[in-house]
Amino acid sequence: MAFKKDELIIIPPSEIFVGNKTAPVTLMEFGEYENEDCAKANEIVKQLLEEYEGKIRFNFRHFPQTLVHQRSLKASEAAVAAGQDGKFWEMHNILFANRRNLGVTSLKLHSKDAGIKRKNFLDDLVNGTFGWQVQDDIREAIDSGVKQLPAFFVNGEPVTGKPTYENLRKEIDAALRKSKKKAPVKQRA
Repeated sequence: MAFKKDELIIIPPSEIFVGNKTAPVTLMEFGEYENEDCAKANEIVKQLLEEYEGKIRFNFRHFPQTLVHQRSLKASEAAVAAGQDGKFWEMHNILFANRRNLGVTSLKLHSKDAGIKRKNFLDDLVNGTFGWQVQDDIREAIDSGVKQLPAFFVNGEPVTGKPTYENLRKEIDAALRKSKKKAPVKQRA
């Protein structure tokens, strides 16, 4: 007698956002957890989310540079795994805070700090359960022309220049102005 295996429904990183889900501006970053510039950019993004509360939403996508940072791939998988429990952003920030300590055993400990209670978290990491989702992000980054990290996009358009607070603010402000121009004009009754 054959048994049907339960299908695992996975929330991909492309569907995990922080901020107002109906915001007129989407800020997206391709990055990885061992990269110092990505860690600095994470702090800038936190500031922007606070400053533009309700006006932007943020999506982090994975582009681990495994030739330079061997642990970045499993760290990305750990973030995707945490996202399945609604703890992506908690894990995301913990991974950046502990970017020099991302071995598989450490990732299990970080998952507890993020509030993940799932017993099979370590098994999922060891077995690469969420590896395809990270690979999908890598393919999308390559298709989008990403060459170095961090790489930011505002409403799908690449941000040129260094991703400083000022540069990202300028791009967000321009996107907000553009979205106001596209807003439908209300008719008077």
